[in-house]
Amino acid sequence: MANEEKPKQKMGFTIIKNDPTDGHKGFGIGSLSLENVSPVILDVEEGTASVEIGAMHARSDVERGIKFTTDRADSEGGKPYWLIWVTIDHKEDGPYYAGITACEMVVNREKRRGYKILADHVNKMDKSMKRHIIVEHMDTPSKKVLATFLEQLNPDLWERSSEQLRQDLFVE
Repeated sequence: MANEEKPKQKMGFTIIKNDPTDGHKGFGIGSLSLENVSPVILDVEEGTASVEIGAMHARSDVERGIKFTTDRADSEGGKPYWLIWVTIDHKEDGPYYAGITACEMVVNREKRRGYKILADHVNKMDKSMKRHIIVEHMDTPSKKVLATFLEQLNPDLWERSSEQLRQDLFVE
């Protein structure tokens, strides 16, 4: 695929460039652009978070080789994760974390089974792109991991982000 663009590094997040018009008028106008959205995978047990661009298409290292179902029993005994959609936007004083939404995911490597609701993951990505903050269903330790991760990744973006984001992640 010679036409494929490489992901670009910017502000510590991988930004996927996706210009629906790509310089020509007509086909694709009005399509959703996924620019400025990055998936973060948070390992609940390890207390770690990382940008996993593969998660944009359910191809992260965590998801690879796993058959996902909507039945929690299939992945019983598995490891809990959060897939977090992070949207960056710009305001007068610079870029900031504009949308943060979290989706539940459980992976049982041994059984090669996982639990997630794909529709929820898609809807939450959309909500993040629309600048919503939806993290109230996360456990407290995971919220703290996410807050620390976002702040350390880019303190300037964190500073410019809304008061609501910090309150929702219990850090103020």
